[in-house]
Amino acid sequence: MHPRLADGFERLERELKLPRDFPSAVLAEAGAAARDAAFADRQDQTDLPFVTIDPPGSMDLDQAVSIEPLRDGYRVWYAIADVGAFVRPGGAIDAEARARGETVYLPDGKVPLHPQVLSEGAASLLPGVTRPAAVWRIDLDAEGRTIGADVQRALVRSRERLDYDYVQAAVDTGTADGTLKLLAELGRLRLELERERGGVTLPTPEQEVVADDGYRLEYRVPLPAEAWNAQISLLTGMAAASMMLDAEIGLLRVLPPPQPGDLAKVRRVAAALDVPWPDGAAYGDVVHGLDAKNPAHAAFLHESRVLLRGSGYVAFDGAPPRMAEHSAVAAPYAHVTAPLRRLADRYATEVCLAVAAGEPVPEEIQAALGGLPEIMAKTGRRAGAVDRAVIDLVESFVLRDRIGQTFEAMVIDVDERRAGGQVQLADPAVIARCDGGPLPLGERVTVRLAQADPGTREVRFTLA
Repeated sequence: MHPRLADGFERLERELKLPRDFPSAVLAEAGAAARDAAFADRQDQTDLPFVTIDPPGSMDLDQAVSIEPLRDGYRVWYAIADVGAFVRPGGAIDAEARARGETVYLPDGKVPLHPQVLSEGAASLLPGVTRPAAVWRIDLDAEGRTIGADVQRALVRSRERLDYDYVQAAVDTGTADGTLKLLAELGRLRLELERERGGVTLPTPEQEVVADDGYRLEYRVPLPAEAWNAQISLLTGMAAASMMLDAEIGLLRVLPPPQPGDLAKVRRVAAALDVPWPDGAAYGDVVHGLDAKNPAHAAFLHESRVLLRGSGYVAFDGAPPRMAEHSAVAAPYAHVTAPLRRLADRYATEVCLAVAAGEPVPEEIQAALGGLPEIMAKTGRRAGAVDRAVIDLVESFVLRDRIGQTFEAMVIDVDERRAGGQVQLADPAVIARCDGGPLPLGERVTVRLAQADPGTREVRFTLA
């Protein structure tokens, strides 16, 4: 890595106060938990052929899946790392996790939620080893609709650690069988049900920092296999939300419906860019099938993200909250599938395990629920700031020696208050401010690089 870029990452960590090292008390407690935890009284489900599907090289494996056909539908077994088996509420690990909130990812490493002896060791669903898990059993009909769900603690053993490229290739070449074949089949059904509900999955490429003899930026289009896998997580989160709402206690992930003013603005953008929006069509119907490589579609997708802002958590103990839905999911939804990387999931899982067993939710879990929305909001803002700052730093670094050069770009946003907006370059994969104008939204323009400063992480263009 270039020394100036390494310095930039270190400065970013200091500015955002990322806690790289764990206190000795946390490490000691984690080591003891990994060494001494006993699970002899659990149901043995190591016969189920679970596999994990994650990015290459991942070691903090939260989920393992096994899918089997039923006479008129499907049965999904979804094993979730049982972090609660190792972390004592009120203990040193729990206190540190509440301060961190979630794992933060950086190009040169990560700031994990839990010590690695747990997150990449004793609690991770690594292949070939027996692990404690919260195992969901979800039955679905032939159309992929949920007809029953349960969760219990058990022992599992993952067979293989797979990545998305492998899964996609197996499906595309017709060599997928068992769980992978059924994942593609069920994933497509669930995506169609999402569309019917009015749910939204934006078909937009992700701006990503890639290590390649240094670092570069690229747009990565998620594979269909990633969407299928995500649908299993969403399915489980919806089942968890229903379980908690029925029990009148829990922690939901919510997103309010779009504000009328925002919706009206996005409709105006669609009309200006000739993006079809038929009468009566929901936003999810409009974005379905759009091509982010089309300049007008890319601009519309960027502008319409305002409709998906404002997500958060809501805890309840008693009457269900007035706002209980996640508008992008178009259903009540809870985070329960990533407890190694996200604090809220461990607590929501503990609620579901108690409810499913017909037992009271442990008092220490009940007592903690009310404070979790604020913790997750604060730590989520920090993680989001890290993501933005990393992209800004790498953008400014890769462009630092190209001041004055011109680039072809798409206009994806126009500032309503002053001249200028945002433009998206194809190569390098940069999204940045462009001053001047007027800028033609959804059209291609030539821009000149005016500023690229790794010290301030700022990049600016002007119209050429």
